[in-house]
Amino acid sequence: MKQDRNYSSISPSARSLLLMKGYTNIPFAQQTAALMQGPEAFDLSFDEKDFGFWIRVMHFESRYWSIDQLLKQVPNTNIMELSSGYALRGLHMCMREAVHYIDTDLPEVIATKKQLIEQLRLGGQLKGRFEMAPLNAMDAAAFNEVAGHFADGPVTVVNEGLLMYLNREEKSHLCRTIHNLLQARGGCWITADVYIKRTEEMQRAIIQSKREAAFFQEHKIEENKFDNFEEARVFFEEQGFKVIKEAEPNLKELSVMPRLLETMPQELKENRKPPPKLQATWMLGVQ
Repeated sequence: MKQDRNYSSISPSARSLLLMKGYTNIPFAQQTAALMQGPEAFDLSFDEKDFGFWIRVMHFESRYWSIDQLLKQVPNTNIMELSSGYALRGLHMCMREAVHYIDTDLPEVIATKKQLIEQLRLGGQLKGRFEMAPLNAMDAAAFNEVAGHFADGPVTVVNEGLLMYLNREEKSHLCRTIHNLLQARGGCWITADVYIKRTEEMQRAIIQSKREAAFFQEHKIEENKFDNFEEARVFFEEQGFKVIKEAEPNLKELSVMPRLLETMPQELKENRKPPPKLQATWMLGVQ
């Protein structure tokens, strides 16, 4: 597969995501968001926090904790996170557990994250080993070199917010890389990127700035999603994986829920019909 795509154009989304996570109790999100300087990448309004804004924050908070929910069910002590953005899941985990966690993303994101950690003076007392490594996850050779930092034993690969930027060929390429690693060493892949396409009506209902809409169109985010969950399951099976578990979100426990309920329109409060399921977090194993 050709490696001529400039994946650094995806990086602005990591900054926008961090600013939204700053309104949650995700570890270190408030502190790191406060240090992030400069104009908002997608001209999102953080002054007008309406129901639509809090729906977004709720989604990303729920997605974050869905990864942690499945990680707690895995005994592996070697964990590799792909395209981690500005999340500090690995650092927080290494403060509590004796694991080896390798946090990876594109070089500019890792460089900024290291600066944030230094400014916040985090990571002084660790029970585990926390490592940050620049990595384009689509570079199989570089991927294997980073994975080689682990001691012997199974590996858990983690990601959220990556697959929707990849077309089918790119997804298959990444799957082969991960499959080869897990087949050789054992372990599993926890991905929160099982997204299905929105209907045209849902897409029209999304309020986006011009820059954000252009970003979505440039990266074909909606087009790159799966048609439905069965198609997603079949796709992963074709790549040699099987679905072991699915995370079960508990929205009532999310820190953003009080603010969401405050801004929820009355008609939605009275509507007992659950919202459509558009995303899932799966633990995948090698067939």
